[in-house]
Amino acid sequence: QVQLVESGGGLVQTWGSLRLSCAASGRSFSRDGMGWFRQAPGKEREFVAAISWSGSTTTYADSVKGRFTISRDNDKNTAYLQMRSVKPEDTAVYYCAANAITGSYLYRAESKYDYWGQGTQVTVSS
Repeated sequence: QVQLVESGGGLVQTWGSLRLSCAASGRSFSRDGMGWFRQAPGKEREFVAAISWSGSTTTYADSVKGRFTISRDNDKNTAYLQMRSVKPEDTAVYYCAANAITGSYLYRAESKYDYWGQGTQVTVSS
C-alpha cells in the first residue's frame, strides 16, 4: 500500500521553528517531485513548497519564502519542511504530496500530485 505519512507537527510559539517530515512507503519516491501544501481553518488548501526528484530545484509560496526550506533524502524516502520564524498565520494542517509522473518539474497545482498524506497539524501561538 502506497502511503505518505507526515509527522513533526505541533504547537510552536511565534518566531519559533519546527521541522515536518513526510515518510513514503509502498514504493520508491526517489524519482517523484514532492510538494507541501497547507489548509488553514475556513480556507482552501494552498501551495507551500515543492522540490524536484533530485533536490536540485525548489520553489516556494511568497508567504513562506526565506522562512521555510524544503528538502529530501531519497535514501530514506523522506521529504522535509523546515519552518523558521513561524507566524500565527502559518497555523494550518500541512500535507505532503508526490508527483509521480514528472519529477523534474515543480508544480504548485494540487491536480499535478498523485499521492497525498493525511496531514499534520501545526499551531503557532502568539
